[in-house]
Amino acid sequence: MARTETPARIARRLESSRRWFSLVPPEGVPIRFEIAGLAARFGAQLLDILITVVIMAAIIIVLAFLPFDIEPVVTSLAAILLLMIRAPYYILTELFWNGQTIGKRATGLRVLGADGRGLTTHAVVARNLMKEVEIFMPGTLLLASGGLGLFWNLVLTLWIAVVLIVPLANRKRQRLGDLIANTYVMVGPKSVLLPDLSSSTPTDAFDFTPAQLEHYGRFELQTLESLLRTETTTQGSGERRRESLIQVAAQIRRKIGYEAAVPDSRVEEFLHAFYTAQRAFLEQKRIFGDVRDDKHHRADSPFNHQASNHQASNHQASNHQASHKGRT
Repeated sequence: MARTETPARIARRLESSRRWFSLVPPEGVPIRFEIAGLAARFGAQLLDILITVVIMAAIIIVLAFLPFDIEPVVTSLAAILLLMIRAPYYILTELFWNGQTIGKRATGLRVLGADGRGLTTHAVVARNLMKEVEIFMPGTLLLASGGLGLFWNLVLTLWIAVVLIVPLANRKRQRLGDLIANTYVMVGPKSVLLPDLSSSTPTDAFDFTPAQLEHYGRFELQTLESLLRTETTTQGSGERRRESLIQVAAQIRRKIGYEAAVPDSRVEEFLHAFYTAQRAFLEQKRIFGDVRDDKHHRADSPFNHQASNHQASNHQASNHQASHKGRT
């Protein structure tokens, strides 16, 4: 009997089909990266080749308007221009964009050093010059030179086939240039940082006093943030979220004694304003050593005893210094 493909089983199967590499940077904390697949690398390479070809064609078109007859040498000129454009393009973009060309940026790929350090100029130059030897120069000769004969055409074809097999033959998908430069092509990690709620909405319309902000702590702030970040995908879920926001706003107003009326159309704006003010209030208190975890935070907690004892000792020390100065 065939097993049912549950979402969890599908996720595990997709996870196992990927290749991963653990990188240990100088700080000693392992970082896990996904090794780029050949399809993504081919797409990036295709886009980069297209860019260099467009630049080459633009130069030839400009030269065609000059008083020179370039038609007899246009093929050789195109091959020379591609070599002069392609190598600097790959080297400079990967150096200045931290291991990314335009094609790699578009496909979310990046070149990393295997030692966990930044890419060196030597590594970037080595891997990209080897790319010329691996693919571009043999491919150009194979396409542009019809007088090489059958033997050399077979040799070039065999060389290109062997070079293409190399990434398939090692688990880290390294081509010859990567093996020499000790680099890997990885899938760039996606950013998981969410936008700061405290700066996303103007808060000048609602004011809160310190006494009103004393009622809630860090736990309630995190709960409110989760509610405000909730996204809706259907009309029904949007209505439920709106009702929840109205109920939460009413509870907060009742709890803190906020007497001004808040229309239902401005409930979310009110909650954003309260979140911003509450967060700033708690951060300010943390600076001065008073941490409030939640609304059940007690003034007689051990932490507060330690804080008050510390403040008392500082007060005694200051009095002792003042009396000592008075005697002297």
